[in-house]
Amino acid sequence: MFLFDGPENADTTILLAHGAGAAMDSASMTLATSALASRGFRVARFEFGYMAARRVDGTRKPPPKAELLMGEYRRAMGEVKSAGRLIIGGKSMGGRVASLIADEEFAAGRIVGLFCLGYPFHPPGKPESLRTAHIERMQTPALICQGTRDIFGSREEAQTYPLSTSIDIGWFEDGDHDLKPRKALSGFTHANHMKSMADAVAAWSDRLG
Repeated sequence: MFLFDGPENADTTILLAHGAGAAMDSASMTLATSALASRGFRVARFEFGYMAARRVDGTRKPPPKAELLMGEYRRAMGEVKSAGRLIIGGKSMGGRVASLIADEEFAAGRIVGLFCLGYPFHPPGKPESLRTAHIERMQTPALICQGTRDIFGSREEAQTYPLSTSIDIGWFEDGDHDLKPRKALSGFTHANHMKSMADAVAAWSDRLG
């Protein structure tokens, strides 16, 4: 099952997977998708099998390990028909799964880049348990949009990581894991940050081959 937004004849399609605990039609995913579609991207959202099963039986089984979802992501890629360029990515865990297959897909010419919305650099409260080994040597052009106070990796923490030079990070002031800021402290709204996120993706996409 897919949800599509944006023009069908767009030059670039962005394939997005959801995070570990929220479905593809969550408020955050819907807001992000709307912002990206407004910049002319065709956005395709899909769900991993465990999340789709929740809609049927109502159970909340924990997600499989990210490595076990790589095959599902590749199948989703094969089902999405893109007339132009394809960027893969997702929200949190969805972006992490995409990052695990990105270099192989990029080398094969099937994608032009990787986009992660709130990358889970480490589990909350466990900054020592980094999930960065593969992105330290990544060859795929990548953009990570991250809130400065994200509990999965803040700006202060991420600035110490030896990430690949192929990765750009866009920081969103006072944003949490959904890029949502505290307006009273930052002066920004969630809508402000989502618009800026889409602008950043558009500018980055223009630089891709």
